[in-house]
Amino acid sequence: MKAVFVLFDSLNRHVLAPYGGKRVPTPNFTRLAERTAMFDRHYVGSLPCMPARRDLQTGRLGFLHRSWGPLEPFDNSFPELLHRAGSYSHLVTDHFHYFEDGGATYHTRYDSYDFVRGQEGDPWKAMVQPPWERLRQMYHERQFSPSARDKFRRNIVNREFIKDENEFPSVRCFAAGLEFLERNRTADHWLLQIETFDPHEPFTAPERFREAFRTGWNGPVRDWPRYGRVDELPEECEELRANYYAVIALCDFLIGQLLDYFDAHDLWRDTALVVTTDHGFLLGEHDFWAKNRMNMYEEIVHIPLFLHDPRRPGRAGTRRSALTQTIDLAPTFLDLFGVETVAEMQGHSLLPLLGADRSLRRGALFGYFGGAINVTDGRYTYHRFPPDPRSQELYQYTLMPTHIWEPFTPEELAGASLAQPMSFTKGAPVLKIPVIERSPMFDNYGPGALLENETRLYDLADDPGQNTPLCSPEIEKAMTRLMRDLMRASDAPREAFARIGIEAQ
Repeated sequence: MKAVFVLFDSLNRHVLAPYGGKRVPTPNFTRLAERTAMFDRHYVGSLPCMPARRDLQTGRLGFLHRSWGPLEPFDNSFPELLHRAGSYSHLVTDHFHYFEDGGATYHTRYDSYDFVRGQEGDPWKAMVQPPWERLRQMYHERQFSPSARDKFRRNIVNREFIKDENEFPSVRCFAAGLEFLERNRTADHWLLQIETFDPHEPFTAPERFREAFRTGWNGPVRDWPRYGRVDELPEECEELRANYYAVIALCDFLIGQLLDYFDAHDLWRDTALVVTTDHGFLLGEHDFWAKNRMNMYEEIVHIPLFLHDPRRPGRAGTRRSALTQTIDLAPTFLDLFGVETVAEMQGHSLLPLLGADRSLRRGALFGYFGGAINVTDGRYTYHRFPPDPRSQELYQYTLMPTHIWEPFTPEELAGASLAQPMSFTKGAPVLKIPVIERSPMFDNYGPGALLENETRLYDLADDPGQNTPLCSPEIEKAMTRLMRDLMRASDAPREAFARIGIEAQ
């Protein structure tokens, strides 16, 4: 078996033509849908970036136990399991979070990897004294900083070295993926993961992709929205959205290059193809930009998934309505290569769904660590917040105490104790570390970052835009039971139930 896995970041399902998008022409995603099975009810698990990737590699939810961090010593990893079974895996990525403190054990699970530099705040190019007088005039004040380790400064410096189309990281990323295929397509037993940070902010695309979305904006570069409530003028909002659309057009072009290669070498007959993303992104819907600060709306959590299995060519162009999640990808990749899943995995292989559309699970649980616990049964979504996220009892369970950019502080670790092994830690006890307000994660991607904390129930059939919360004690009670059952199946710690006010039993 051979497989290509394409992973985008922040790719909004609803802008893609096969999912009904009309604002951006995406002819190559339409081509992709015609050659694959397309999943209509595919959801996230843990968010944001690296928590999603931990779910993806391990096949189980992580957000109930810890926030952003590395793979744990007890975690299963599908590329590692493939390696042990005799199949080769290669990662091509420009996603620089793999190379920070909070992601440093993910890329090394692959047999080889290629890191393409230059996205967002990647500390790539060294420029001790940038020409600030010129650069300050070029960039909007909300995406400018002279601070040495600030992501805005690093991005500004990186962009001084990215001018031509072939210098853009996502373009180089796909080129490296095609290079792997050119060298290895006649070999067998390999998985190639092509992973790009695009269309994640900042929304920077080569000039030709921006032409169709010109807004008449005459101000400084404005392609990086702030996480939070919309407070920009309408013309500024339009410019931000237009730049996102331009990167979507770039992503469509890149997936088209891969499809061209599949067509030219008839890889469809012997190579699986999986295309998805980690999460979506708000572009002003619900009066918010981005993620992490607000309720987990459909635009963030309901994501695209395309799957081709060469052993089932007759399933091309079909749609599947089963409720699926990111945690299903690891078992699917193992199944493609004939490798059995392991006991700790919660996900299910999606390959049987290619033969017949059927129910896979009663519900899907998803969330940010320390935020609401959320559940959907495909019809309703229920978002249950702690009464006061800032004062809730909350612990991180880990043997890898690092945040996104730095280790846990001695102040955090001073309150740590040793917790008994959990069902998925393979007999290993873990550190139980209390979450404190002075934690580096607290106000960035933790409880202190939340701008919404209202428990809500939505009916996706009658209110797909989630504009009006539903008041139905009977349905809320049923969704609470479903949430409790899924939390128990995930071995959620006792305080996870207590903080949202439901019984563990």
